[in-house]
Amino acid sequence: MTAKVIDGKARAATIRESVKAAVAAIKAGHGFEPGLAVVLVGEDPASQVYVSSKVRQTEECGMRSIEHRLPADTPEAELLALVRSLNEDPFVDGILVQMPLPSHIDSDAVVLAIDPAKDVDGLHPENAGRIVLGKSGLVPCTPQGCIILTKDALGDDLSGMNAVVLGRSILVGKPVALLLQNENCTVTMAHSRTRDIPALCRQADILVAAVGRPAMVKGDWIKPGATVIDVGINRVAAPEKGEGKTKLVGDVAYAEATDVAGAITPVPGGVGPMTIACLLANTVRAACRIRGIEEPAL
Repeated sequence: MTAKVIDGKARAATIRESVKAAVAAIKAGHGFEPGLAVVLVGEDPASQVYVSSKVRQTEECGMRSIEHRLPADTPEAELLALVRSLNEDPFVDGILVQMPLPSHIDSDAVVLAIDPAKDVDGLHPENAGRIVLGKSGLVPCTPQGCIILTKDALGDDLSGMNAVVLGRSILVGKPVALLLQNENCTVTMAHSRTRDIPALCRQADILVAAVGRPAMVKGDWIKPGATVIDVGINRVAAPEKGEGKTKLVGDVAYAEATDVAGAITPVPGGVGPMTIACLLANTVRAACRIRGIEEPAL
């Protein structure tokens, strides 16, 4: 068996096109541009690249992009004051504070300060609670992308499927498990204390790997024909490319997995591109909900 490759890059492009069309319709029909504010504190290289990509794609979709880059020694009180000002800004529909933050800043306090209606990262407890209750809210972007790609592989009805989620982080593991439950899957969440993880994985029709350990999931962990969603993005040495070179790999041993799985997301090019695409879609949703206008299908 050779697994079908789930092309997250292509899927993300279709979402961006839908967002672009929705923004054009909003401008024509309601006379405003949805606005996304991104806040970066410090000079983490990966975060800088990520923020630049968000800003570029926001503008390419026709939305207003508001960017705040603050020095690493910015006091927590100053960051909180900025978040509160963005909450009150009528031109800002979505607020994203790039994580991780410098160690002297309490990230929980920053997330709590964001207006839940503008929390396009879906991290505020109110939005997290809505997922638990199965209610409409702003869903975290990476878990949202995982569900979209899973449905692309299996169809819209996931009812009755056994899903195993490796990892219990608040960013991916917990919310994706809840979203799968809301899709009527039977969900097991595995973590560092789980016994016999390989045997558990072999029961999964849907396997989501989000642990941050390169190639942890081996081919013989996978049920034949299962759909594998690899959220991991790990940089490892790549001596075959030359001395000191590196490459990105997922949490799944990809070459082994493709011989067993029915469908699989690659790394890179799988879940990663979906995160920003879903962020843009969330910004449009937030803009419509704040103003009480009909949401486009995205």
